[in-house]
Amino acid sequence: MDSNQMSYNAGQAKGQTQEKASNMMDQAGNAAQSAKESMQEAGQQMKAKAQGAADAVKNATGMNK
Repeated sequence: MDSNQMSYNAGQAKGQTQEKASNMMDQAGNAAQSAKESMQEAGQQMKAKAQGAADAVKNATGMNK
């Protein structure tokens, strides 16, 4: 194999490696975004449950009058 072919093959391998790394970073970013959204949703659910519990206590003790 001549040096031009070797150089070409090395460039191809480098390009493929960079593309794979980029894809992996995109996947990691997507996973992080998904986790963030899940945590926000869980937080909203907890907030709603806490508000419901507080309202139930107010109703039970007559504090809402």
